[in-house]
Amino acid sequence: MTRHTISVLVENKFGVLARIAGMFSGRGYNIHTLNVGPSHDPTISRMTIVVREKEDVLDQIIKQLDKLIDVIEVVDFREGESVDRELVLLQLAVSPDLRAEVITLCDIFRARIVDVSPERLTVEVTGDAGKISQFLKLMEGFNIVDLTRTGKIAMPVPHDPGNDA
Repeated sequence: MTRHTISVLVENKFGVLARIAGMFSGRGYNIHTLNVGPSHDPTISRMTIVVREKEDVLDQIIKQLDKLIDVIEVVDFREGESVDRELVLLQLAVSPDLRAEVITLCDIFRARIVDVSPERLTVEVTGDAGKISQFLKLMEGFNIVDLTRTGKIAMPVPHDPGNDA
């Protein structure tokens, strides 16, 4: 099974998320991550759904999503067709003697320390899945107290019709 990112533009109405989640659960499909937020148009929301499924199941998911009421557009992002990012917030219980090391790693990964208390640091990092995974692997050496991830958000890369052969 491979990981696929699907972008779904929907009408910004009550019950749309429930209908889409119901379609997934009713057919036994699992959502790996789900993000929903407004688009540039306040009447439209963008859902970014990541699933881990085989190609034939993915095709079925896309067809089923396309049939739902209030769905405007469904796009399956294949490799290289989108720009994606994820946000992670993590709290570390770090002793004063290890804080310099955490700060150095944050600088290398362009992570930001967004809150400091006597016992904890709260760190924000954004990036693609590879960057996030590498950063979190390094942070495992410290005492991670809490962690939350947004899941992937994605946008299509503009297609240049002048490059068609």
